[in-house]
Amino acid sequence: MKRIVFLDYVRVFACFLVIVVHASENFYGAAGSTDMAGPQSYLANEADRLWVSVYDGFSRMAVPLFMIVSAYLLVPLKPGQSSWQFYRHRFTRILPPFFIFMVLYSTLPMLWGQIDGATSLKDLSRILLNFPTLAGHFWFMYPLISLYLFMPIISPWLEKATAKEERFFIALFLLSTCMPYLNRWFGELWGQCFWNEYHMLWYFSGYLGYLVLAHYIRVHLTWNRNKRLAIGAALMITGAILTIYSFYVQAIPGEILTTPVIEIGWAFCTINCVMLTMGTFLMFSCINRPNSPRLITDLSKLSYGIYLMHIFWLGLWVNVFKHTLELPTVAAIPCIAVVTFICCFITAKIISLIPGSKWVIG
Repeated sequence: MKRIVFLDYVRVFACFLVIVVHASENFYGAAGSTDMAGPQSYLANEADRLWVSVYDGFSRMAVPLFMIVSAYLLVPLKPGQSSWQFYRHRFTRILPPFFIFMVLYSTLPMLWGQIDGATSLKDLSRILLNFPTLAGHFWFMYPLISLYLFMPIISPWLEKATAKEERFFIALFLLSTCMPYLNRWFGELWGQCFWNEYHMLWYFSGYLGYLVLAHYIRVHLTWNRNKRLAIGAALMITGAILTIYSFYVQAIPGEILTTPVIEIGWAFCTINCVMLTMGTFLMFSCINRPNSPRLITDLSKLSYGIYLMHIFWLGLWVNVFKHTLELPTVAAIPCIAVVTFICCFITAKIISLIPGSKWVIG
């Protein structure tokens, strides 16, 4: 299958932004030894407030971009491909590395004292139930697996759906992405109550909306390059401003804050994040090179391995740039992200040279 060049760029960009998000979390909500945000947040000063808002807020498109790339490539299913053939192909690629790294995150941190034996045993015993204590970034794998499970089910509809029918689905999805704000302003609505979370738009919400959006862009969107670039830039800028501001306006320095409250605009299925993601994706779709540079292709192919391992490297560089060198936040976050990204790429590249490496890094 011929590579779609602009998707390689999107995948590399999204992978890097994931690391930026986790680098930023060390400056407002690091929960002890996890290097990631906990249920409560604390910003030490105005500089942390500003630069966490900017770096982390802009980077919140990372997860939706990965979802769109997967859907853009995989739905509808190839002609003649059965559900079980699809599942076998996708899951043999992602599940072995996933489980290997869950074991690694449950055991290796004991070597440098980040977890004790009891925590390790607990994490190992729960591998089939949830991600390990120090692998919070693995939450992403579960909605991704869910999308893969649903792709054969929605593919027949996508093959038959008209552009108007897909736009109707997307409109309801966009309305559902406003619900976090509507809930805060108006409380429970459209059937929500303490014993029912399945509101009226439940089945049009979540990452499934990004799947349909990706298919619509690939199949039905006929905008030329200039229109994609202009509308994409407008959506990206507007979405970025809203996403950044939503955190900044609530993140008061010197106060203990509730993380889900101040991160309301950073949820991946909010209207501002959809604007940010779709705008950026449309801009990337304007890349019309016949081939990617070798480095971009390599980074794209290794992006899954980079994602799996990056928390191992992140903590080291947080200590270097935040604690040892004490760089200002404006410089520390990008330095942590860039060096972590480089180290992960080198590590993944070395592993890729070993026979059978696909079972470790995909």
